[in-house]
Amino acid sequence: MPYQKTDVGETSPNMSAEDSSSFDMDEVVDAEGEESDAPGTEEVAGAEKDDSSSPETDKAAPDVPVDTGPAGKKPSRQPRSISFSVRSLAIAVVIALAAVALGTMTWLYITAQGKLDEQARASDSDTRAEKIALQYAVKAATMDFKDLQGWKVNLVAGTSQELNNKLSDAAKSMEQILSPLQWSSTAEPLVAKVRSRNGGVIVVDCFVSVQTKTVQAPDPLQSTATYSVTINSNDNWLITDVGGIGSPTGPK
Repeated sequence: MPYQKTDVGETSPNMSAEDSSSFDMDEVVDAEGEESDAPGTEEVAGAEKDDSSSPETDKAAPDVPVDTGPAGKKPSRQPRSISFSVRSLAIAVVIALAAVALGTMTWLYITAQGKLDEQARASDSDTRAEKIALQYAVKAATMDFKDLQGWKVNLVAGTSQELNNKLSDAAKSMEQILSPLQWSSTAEPLVAKVRSRNGGVIVVDCFVSVQTKTVQAPDPLQSTATYSVTINSNDNWLITDVGGIGSPTGPK
């Protein structure tokens, strides 16, 4: 039905009272419908907005990094890491033990080598001293009344100055006995043995076989003469003392 819209409460002159009342009710219903529909529209819009943002959230979810454990290592690698650490510790222990063993062996070797060197030096010193002493004993026991001067030279050869003077005086006294007896003797080395050593001073006992002839005993008499010879290896291996010269142990 055609009408002219006017403010609520006002009717057109062409409209009847019934039409005016119907119009008023329709206007009220329409106004209330519009007011009640407005909030619904906003809720629908909000719901649509929430629905539109949901796919974005679903798409962003896979980009979140997954926690794989400490230091980003996978649990499957932890046993291998522990095994490597134990192996490294074992290797370190073996290396340490080998170093200690090597050090101990080196120390033992050096100590043993030092002892061997010391023994070798002592042995060389003893051998040299025994040789010097035995040669001296043979020359000292060999004499001829016809050449007592040669005997005197051999008697003081290789001795210290102090012993040289002492033996020279003793030779002069012996010369007065050897000449009248026409003493003649030869000597052969038997053995020499180091008795003691102390700070480079070596004492050697020497034994020589002596055959002696005199005017009273023209047939050779064999005897063993003993000599105690002291040698100072620190003083150019000079003989510093002699004992038992010409002292036979008895005829054989």
